[in-house]
Amino acid sequence: MKDINSILASHKLWLMGDSKGCRANLRGADLCRANLCGADLRGADLCGADLCGADLRGADLCGADLC
Repeated sequence: MKDINSILASHKLWLMGDSKGCRANLRGADLCRANLCGADLRGADLCGADLCGADLRGADLCGADLC
């Protein structure tokens, strides 16, 4: 999997409608204890991701797939 920072940067472009960006695919990712504080994860695919102990304070998860 690509570095989380590059995934989030590409996701940000996608959210802005930039054709160079793409929706964050973090399906099944190990994000255990990840610092996602303030991350804009609107519409991201987090299905099956391990978020145990992840810092999600201030993160925007609106429309994210958390199944």
